[in-house]
Amino acid sequence: MTDRTKAVQPLTERYASERMSYIFSQEYRFRSWRRLWIVLAEAERELGLPISEAQIAAMRGVQNDIDYELAEKREREVLHDVMAHVHAFGEQAPEARGIIHLGATSAYVTDNTDVLQMADALDLLEQGLITIIARLRDFAWKHRALPTLAFTHFQPAQLTTVGKRATLWLQDLVIDWEELTRRRRTLALLGVKGATGTQASFLRLFDGDREKVDALEKKFAEKLGFENVVAVSGQTYTRKQDSLVVDALAQFAQSASKFAYDIRLLQHLHEIEEPFEEQQIGSSAMAYKRNPMRTERMDALARHLIVNRQNPAFTAATQWFERTLDDSANRRIAIPEAFLAADAIAILYDNVTSGLVVHEDVIRSNVERELPFMMTENLMMEGVRRGGDRQELHERVRMHARAAADAIHSGGMNNDLLRRIADDPAFGQNLEELESGAEPERFTGLSEHQTEKYVREVIDPILDSRRKLVREESSEVRV
Repeated sequence: MTDRTKAVQPLTERYASERMSYIFSQEYRFRSWRRLWIVLAEAERELGLPISEAQIAAMRGVQNDIDYELAEKREREVLHDVMAHVHAFGEQAPEARGIIHLGATSAYVTDNTDVLQMADALDLLEQGLITIIARLRDFAWKHRALPTLAFTHFQPAQLTTVGKRATLWLQDLVIDWEELTRRRRTLALLGVKGATGTQASFLRLFDGDREKVDALEKKFAEKLGFENVVAVSGQTYTRKQDSLVVDALAQFAQSASKFAYDIRLLQHLHEIEEPFEEQQIGSSAMAYKRNPMRTERMDALARHLIVNRQNPAFTAATQWFERTLDDSANRRIAIPEAFLAADAIAILYDNVTSGLVVHEDVIRSNVERELPFMMTENLMMEGVRRGGDRQELHERVRMHARAAADAIHSGGMNNDLLRRIADDPAFGQNLEELESGAEPERFTGLSEHQTEKYVREVIDPILDSRRKLVREESSEVRV
């Protein structure tokens, strides 16, 4: 039952997935600590240290049976979380008490666990990104030829297509996916480095045999399924690694926020809407409203994540020599929150792209209202071809376009610019000729071709290589 007398973390209570929340849970963290102590003991035994199989078996036997009460009681006494859990582990596996944490310092379990968490979290986010890319790919392809108004300065410009606009969202996501997968691929464990990164304790354990120390670190990484271990470190791995990873998450937040703002603007124009459930309420007072709740939340969470990227950057910038502890409390908050926020954004992005509603009649009406303005350059060139003066025609177009716009703004339902130009003998063109050229498809340039080319050459190869990651069902929005 929820304890409503305590503050809650909205990212875990309302927004992020259960899986991402588990990755940054105490259960995951402390189970990983025990896993790391077992891996270390196994590798040390294989390289000749006097550790028995029975001791390792005793550790394995209680690996996932953590006595939290004992660990918390001990931590209140010693004010040291790692040593409290070493003590609790030893109490539960007394045969192994003397070799748990042998040669290691606290950063061995804390830093290596942080990397394990980030690895699993990045894998989960990649699945989210690939799923979103697949959704937008289908949306772009379906609407690749549908003309729509393009905007600069949020003013009608030339035409594009709905699908072509979706490729802009896709392109940003592809950049994010490339950066996230690069960060996952290059993620490096701390390894077994000792108190100040010199591996002195392990060198002593192996009687000065540095080849065995090197072999220990190699075995350690292999047992955890990692290719990369930092080559050098202080007590901790360089905090630039955290900064680079969270920066990649913030890059995704930027792309998601841009998409969300676009959808919110399109919903205002009644052209494209985010999903709206049958029993969903948009406003407590205005029952008719269909507020863009999902995309507004996306922008809110993205703002938090983009700001949060500064935390790891400042941490990396303010480390002292081989290590200072003022990074600890900040990292406990900043790194999990960054991943939880990114996960929450991905859930919303997936949900929205799974159910975008396109109002083609409204799009067509908006295009028809603005299309005559967009035809004016072609009409002016045709007037020159028929003997007119380019500069004079330019001025007459400007005057007619302004008059037509004023009429629309004064309540006119239709754009009568073509009629005004047909009535002007300087252009030498009748209304039938002008209206025959008013086909939106003529003014979208290479939008359809660009969309098809981008999907085939960029998006499809990515999806072909990651098809198993695409989720069939859309993510459910938590409230």
